[in-house]
Amino acid sequence: MLKPTIFAALLTLAVSSVSAQYTKSPLGIPPLEQMAPYTGGASLPMPSYINKAFSKGTHTISGKPGKNYWENHARYDIAITVNPPHSTVSGVEHITYFNNSPDKLDSLDIRLIVNSHRRSDPNAGIQVDNLMVNGAAVPWDNKAISETVYMFPLAKPIMPHDSVKLDITWHYLMQLGRGRESIINPTTFYIAYFYPRVSVYDDYKGWDTQPFGGFEFYNDFNDYKLSVTAPKNFVVVATGVLQNPSEVLTPAAAQRYKTSLTSDSTIHVATAQDMAAKSVTAQNETNTWKFAATNITDVAVAVSDTYDWDSGSVITDDKTGRRVNMAAFFADTAADFHRSVQNGRYSLNFFSNKWPGVQYPFPKSTAVQGAADMEYPMMMNDSHQTDMAFAELVQDHEQAHTYMPFYMGINESFYAFMDEGWATTFEYLIGLTEKGKAGADEFYKSFRVNRWIHGSHANEPTIITPSPQIVGSSGNNSYGKASLSYLALKDMLGDDLFKKALHTYMDNWHGKHPIPWDYFYSMNTGAGKNLNWFFNNWFFTPSYCDLSLVSAKEVKGGYDLSIKNVGGFAIPFDVVATYTDGTTETFHQTPIVWEKDQKAITINIKTGKSLKSATLDNGIFMDANDKDNTWTAQ
Repeated sequence: MLKPTIFAALLTLAVSSVSAQYTKSPLGIPPLEQMAPYTGGASLPMPSYINKAFSKGTHTISGKPGKNYWENHARYDIAITVNPPHSTVSGVEHITYFNNSPDKLDSLDIRLIVNSHRRSDPNAGIQVDNLMVNGAAVPWDNKAISETVYMFPLAKPIMPHDSVKLDITWHYLMQLGRGRESIINPTTFYIAYFYPRVSVYDDYKGWDTQPFGGFEFYNDFNDYKLSVTAPKNFVVVATGVLQNPSEVLTPAAAQRYKTSLTSDSTIHVATAQDMAAKSVTAQNETNTWKFAATNITDVAVAVSDTYDWDSGSVITDDKTGRRVNMAAFFADTAADFHRSVQNGRYSLNFFSNKWPGVQYPFPKSTAVQGAADMEYPMMMNDSHQTDMAFAELVQDHEQAHTYMPFYMGINESFYAFMDEGWATTFEYLIGLTEKGKAGADEFYKSFRVNRWIHGSHANEPTIITPSPQIVGSSGNNSYGKASLSYLALKDMLGDDLFKKALHTYMDNWHGKHPIPWDYFYSMNTGAGKNLNWFFNNWFFTPSYCDLSLVSAKEVKGGYDLSIKNVGGFAIPFDVVATYTDGTTETFHQTPIVWEKDQKAITINIKTGKSLKSATLDNGIFMDANDKDNTWTAQ
């Protein structure tokens, strides 16, 4: 998700809802615990529920999954029917859920995210019409289930390494509005979170019973078959590869779609004129669009009888010639979305080969004009922008989320910094190539850092604090602060070693459920360095960015500068020296200068010239008070 201000507001509402329920039921949100202070040893502080995972051998201090690591998995076969402008979505699904854990499961935690609408409308939400477990009908009381999670008791427990089959028929009414899943216009729907699903059962918290609010994804890696039945003349785009284009499209449209899959150009599979002429879809009363995706965490759908459909592709691997399909689905009047395919081709190539430098893991990506600026596997629900550069950035950010949380199955509803911080970092790194350094730096500072750094730091939360337990500033914690930590480490290690360490982390945990300590320890192993002092500083202390240049003393061969770290973060900075002859020189300092002492340091700049003044320039690591960043000779 892109916007930290909106994100923070949603989180405040969600946390209020969560806090009100603490006394009612356990929510799978462990209370804040006093962690043991860092003493410079091999391990970082961790709460007891995390420590147990390491003790059980599911996680290791090397950063790799332990020998006892497991995760559960499911196969979903979902069929839904939509008939715009009617707002009913009805569906039937068959779930086979595999218990790979060593535990006996007496119940299933069923996630019903659409029920979040019941908070304002008691008639909204998913209505389960029929439920069968292993072929036997079981009762379900819709009136009794108002929340987004429901612990469903099983008549027969699921034993370790056994499975259960669920058959569910349900329906619900879509909501009008600017949401992550909503009626965009009377005949255009963005359909997400639309099916009952089994929550994550993991090795460190058990069932994920955290209610849905302003928080985002935490799902298992599953296999999906998805069928969407819609009236003729409605185009359907969705997560997964379209299995039957020749059945649902006219021959001409099907050929355009096929051509787009190997084309560098933007192919107009369906223009506004095509849609108005009703010459895009097969002319059956209804068409059933079939999609398939494997080892993925979710699926989403968009339908419209007016939207343009553009499509193209990009080679992401020059050695193999591998191509990824890039598509866009949008109102013809949205000038920014007319550029989406080409913008996406650029970003898919950049992410695959530059940062993070890991091949885009899916066969396609689709940008849909909606309102949420929100990521989904292979899909983006993005708002229309009149500023073309900002529109490109929005798409870059949501596409970057492919890696976290969809390639790395992190719990972003609990540790949002593990995905929003990375998407913000990749957004900045691709921005350097799109805007140039000055432009990318200025945008990053104004959009990602300025609001936080010039706010109050009296009760600064640590980045490691679980997102549901932060009121008011979780957006800052998850986006800007976390991103700065990643960029600070990149500055300290250098690009090559940082990328090697990052790839170690991603290789260890793609397709799995990493926690922050897996990141810390994987980076240590990949870099071949004990970086725990750095991670402790950035993630476990209530710090911010604020340096003070106390003094400059002339010594043999240069000057010693005394610098106080008022804010506490181990940040990189430049010393800009101005000499009495009018010339200037810049001395870059990486965060390594803070390794031994994060409160105060003395650094030496080597010069044979006389110093007139010196200024600390933190760059994108904006200083909370830059009035004390300059020393001037008397």
